[in-house]
Amino acid sequence: MKENDEDVIELLQRQHREIRDLFVELETAEGDKRQELFHDLVRLLAIHETAEELVVHPEIRDLEPAARPVVEARLGEEHRAKELLTTLQKMGTEADGFDTLLVQLRDDVLAHAEHEEKEEFPLLRAHRPPERLRAMAATARVAEAVAPTRPHPGVESAKANLLLGPPAAIMDRARDLIRAAFRS
Repeated sequence: MKENDEDVIELLQRQHREIRDLFVELETAEGDKRQELFHDLVRLLAIHETAEELVVHPEIRDLEPAARPVVEARLGEEHRAKELLTTLQKMGTEADGFDTLLVQLRDDVLAHAEHEEKEEFPLLRAHRPPERLRAMAATARVAEAVAPTRPHPGVESAKANLLLGPPAAIMDRARDLIRAAFRS
């Protein structure tokens, strides 16, 4: 399936698989490769969650009042994951305790993805036509293109992402460029 043919659910499920794969690779990686994989994981989680926070969660909230607690639970999970990810970033991949916290992050993130796939995605599939879901995927790709590349705990709502996301994204992407320049 071509990327432009994906609907938002297929896009996010594909990213869930990529996230799972990165966790698996991280388990055995060492040294620079481990740091590089962790950086890739951080970046993917950051842009993935931004897309969900800007596109998916508001759409589900609009479906029916009964769907709001589902969204609130996902936002709480995202906040906790961002805090843990921030802690892991500060520690560095070689620090004592990193592996223990990485396992906790993996378990939390995979449980979060499962909740989305079992609770949120069926709501979208049942209440939105295929063309709307494809349009949401296009919007999610735009959101990801301008999303921060690091976690920012406390920035889980669509409003916070729209207000604080662009400045954070500029800073994150500048840090990414500087990091890449030092690796060259």
